Amino acid sequence: MTAYTVTARNGLFDTAPRQDPAPAARPGTNSAGISLAAAIAVIAAVATNLRPGIVSIGPVLGLLRSEFHISNAQASLLTAIPTLLMGLLAIPTPWMARRFGRNRVILVALAVLGLATLLRAFSTSAVVLLFATAGVGAGIAVAGALISGFVKAHHPGRVSLLMGLYAASLGLGSTVAAALTGPVASLTGGWRVATAMWVLPGLAAIAAWIYVSKAEGALALPARAATQVAHPHPARSWTAWLAAMYFAANNFLFFGLLAWFVPMNMEFGASPATAGLMLAGFTTVFMFSNPVPALVSKGADRRLAIGLFAGAFMLGISLVIASPHQIGWLAIGLLAFGIGGSFSLGMTLPLDNTVDADQANSWTSFTLAIGYGLGALGPLSIGLVRDMTHSFVPALWLLAAAGALKLVLTPFLSPRLPHRTA
Repeated sequence: MTAYTVTARNGLFDTAPRQDPAPAARPGTNSAGISLAAAIAVIAAVATNLRPGIVSIGPVLGLLRSEFHISNAQASLLTAIPTLLMGLLAIPTPWMARRFGRNRVILVALAVLGLATLLRAFSTSAVVLLFATAGVGAGIAVAGALISGFVKAHHPGRVSLLMGLYAASLGLGSTVAAALTGPVASLTGGWRVATAMWVLPGLAAIAAWIYVSKAEGALALPARAATQVAHPHPARSWTAWLAAMYFAANNFLFFGLLAWFVPMNMEFGASPATAGLMLAGFTTVFMFSNPVPALVSKGADRRLAIGLFAGAFMLGISLVIASPHQIGWLAIGLLAFGIGGSFSLGMTLPLDNTVDADQANSWTSFTLAIGYGLGALGPLSIGLVRDMTHSFVPALWLLAAAGALKLVLTPFLSPRLPHRTA
């Protein structure tokens, strides 16, 4: 008989089946034979491929605007569209994984990402550019939404570590793309080679997931939904909504700065080379801060760590607002540290509140749908504010407001703890 967990939170009730412990497996492995070391390598290969398609646009945004004669608001769509699709496509992704099999869905998504990256590099009009950008976003959205289910299925006791490494790998891809895209564009005399070259990490990602498919022996088998325990939809949980809003606020900050950090710092007086270096520094600190929550947050209640990283961002944005024309490395480090740690925590919260891989996919997809959907407003909002005010200074206050929202949400992000019975 299935036992149910019932917890009352702010007038809403969350119910979830309490699962009996699975048979013990050898340390570092599971029944499908994916060792911890192999899981880390696979996650790193895939995650490193999931950001260059977005980040590589920032350093060449000026070239794109000049060639296609688009405004700041229109240019912001090159980052906003992928981010929006990462939210929208997170909704049907769990169904696709159950219907066609997680591994086949991920492999198709990685292939779409690679082909769209090439298509965008050969764009001859703004319409083709935006269409290809949508393909980039679709591939990133579907592949990224299913990684947490893989983690929950294979190493449920290591979710904080593995999601931190996943986020760090996203940061690595972002950092390399931010550091190399501009110089390659300068060497080749344009943006096309500098953006097309990011199809190469996709080949490694596809190879990694072919390994997973063979190891699990499930490449040609759709998921058997009939054997899965039915869970309530996360939209019925107040905890899921709070986690999603926290993730949305952080994505608003991350993608907003990712798209506009170089143009913003150039307006504040930095040279193009210096502004590109500042973006690379931002993504580097972001990357190294991703695993930190696994070290400082012990147990399921992560509110202390959440407050720590949210506070770091607020201190950094305060320094920038106080002296926008003299942005120092301390401020950049605080911004990146706060957003990077918060990103890992945002990806971990759904796994802290779920009991199996299927429920983890559902909660993660819900969180991504809200988090990326609203997060896509970051680049667009900053672009619109810049067009209306002819200055990036008002946009800094907008970023501060999003950071303050994370602090406000912190006390309410205690875990649902489905393993406890009422």
